[in-house]
Formats: sequence, structure tokens, C-alpha cells
Amino acid sequence: METSATLPAGLPLLVVDDDRKLCRLIRDYLEPMGYRVEAVHTGPEGVERAVEAGWHAVILDLMLPGMDGFEVLKRIRAKSNVPVLMLTARGDEADRIVGLEIGADDYLPKTFSTRELLARLRAVTRRAGHGVESGKPAIEELTAGPLRLVPETRTATMGDQVLTLTPVEFDLLESLVRAKGRVRTRERLMSECRERDYGIFDRSIDVHISALRKKLGDDPKQPRFIRTYRGAGYMLVEPEEFP
Repeated sequence: METSATLPAGLPLLVVDDDRKLCRLIRDYLEPMGYRVEAVHTGPEGVERAVEAGWHAVILDLMLPGMDGFEVLKRIRAKSNVPVLMLTARGDEADRIVGLEIGADDYLPKTFSTRELLARLRAVTRRAGHGVESGKPAIEELTAGPLRLVPETRTATMGDQVLTLTPVEFDLLESLVRAKGRVRTRERLMSECRERDYGIFDRSIDVHISALRKKLGDDPKQPRFIRTYRGAGYMLVEPEEFP
């Protein structure tokens, strides 16, 4: 079993699957997206781990040694409302119906692409309205069109692409996303930078915004994301204005 002590910070995600290669693939894809992935490989282990901690979500295989996924799901649902995305190598509609009736939030065949996995994972946690076990606070996610930020883990993605941002760039982007559709003055942006005591001053904001635009693939002459308002500041475009 991969223990959480060796894993990076991120949204805690439990994978219950005896296919160790698939578990590594899921971990390698999702951890750069801001998740902390732990994997166990039997049904009893899955029950034990799923009900003892607050998970962002559980990815659960149907066919498991020791206890099948249906029984694991029943025991999870007896104690937790954590979002569960089930995986199956079988295409039997009856299996999918049973799983959904027991309490699965969604189903995904094992022929899935990593992009589909991420999309479905985000969908089930969004529908659940919380990121962890019932009664625990949600982990905040900020979105603007294809842009997604998780302040707790300080991760940013553009669609499926992970953005590599400096601390100042992340703070600026977070401030702009929180105020999307409204102008942020340079003074306000400076005040919300954690590094403001380390050489952040009025005109340097422009330099950081320029670097941020490049990482977003934005054209300052025809910006899709960050617009300049001379004498006022900057504004992140509202999501519905994205092409």
C-alpha cells in the first residue's frame, strides 16, 4: 500500500484497484493536477481506508480480491457520503445500474482516457457539493472558463495543462479570478501578494502580469483572459466571454 506519508500535498484521493500499473498511471496523471493519490489493492483495504478519513473522492474498481466493488461501496455508503467513481472492465449495463442504485456517483469503463477520468472526477465532486466526507468543509476551487485554481494546494491548470507559476504570479492570478469581471487596481493586487515585502512594487506588477499572460497563452493586444484598463488596473474576463 502507498502510504500518505510519502505523498505530496493535494486533494486527497483514494484509488481502490488491484491493477497496480493503472494505479500508478492515475497517480502520475492526477498528482500534477493538484491531487494526492493513495492506492490500495483489495476490497477490505478499500473499506478500511475509505471510511477512516476525509477523502476528496474515491475511485473504486468493481472487480477486487477479497471483496467485490459492490460490497465495498455498500460498506462505504453505510458510513460516508464521499463521492465514488466506479471503474469496470465489463460493459454490462446491469452492473452499472446496480452500482448507481447502491450509491455510486458515476461509472467509467477501464478503457477511459486520462482526460475523461479527470473530467468525470471533477463532475462528481462538483455535484456532491463538498470535497470530502460528509460534515467536513469543502476544498475551495476557483474557476474562470478553462482556468482552474486550488488555493489550498496552490495549483493552477488550464484545461488539462498544469501551469507552472511563481508565488507572485499565483497570487496575482488568484486575485484576478476572485474578482473576475471587475477591475483590480495595482494597489489591490500588491496588497494581495504574499511576497509584497520582497520587492513587489507598483510598476513591477505590470512585469508579473506580462509573464502571467505568456503562461496563459494570452495576447496582450487581443487578450482573452487578462485585460488592461489604463490608469485603473487589470481585469480577468468573465467565463461566458471566453471563446
